[in-house]
Amino acid sequence: MDSYTLWRRLPFPSGGSTQGLKMTYADLAEADEYITTVIRFVESGIFKPVPVDVLAMLEELMQRIDRLGDAASDGDQAVARSQHAYAALLHLVYRQFLEAGRPHE
Repeated sequence: MDSYTLWRRLPFPSGGSTQGLKMTYADLAEADEYITTVIRFVESGIFKPVPVDVLAMLEELMQRIDRLGDAASDGDQAVARSQHAYAALLHLVYRQFLEAGRPHE
């Protein structure tokens, strides 16, 4: 619940000034939208994973953000770190959602 609460309260990161960071911003927004299914689970107990491999999507996105951050100016490096941290939090929230919703043996 701590990661869920943090995600719900954390502002969405900015897009930066480069085309690459603007693209990762858009992809991060798409992942964030997929992960809203977690809200239904927390508030209503409805476990309905999305038909997309969100975890793989986020892992690839974090790698792209890291590459962009390595070559970015100071201001965009901060944007890249913020985007990466947000993606990592989404990854944690969704992974915990999948673990919590699985039938227990």
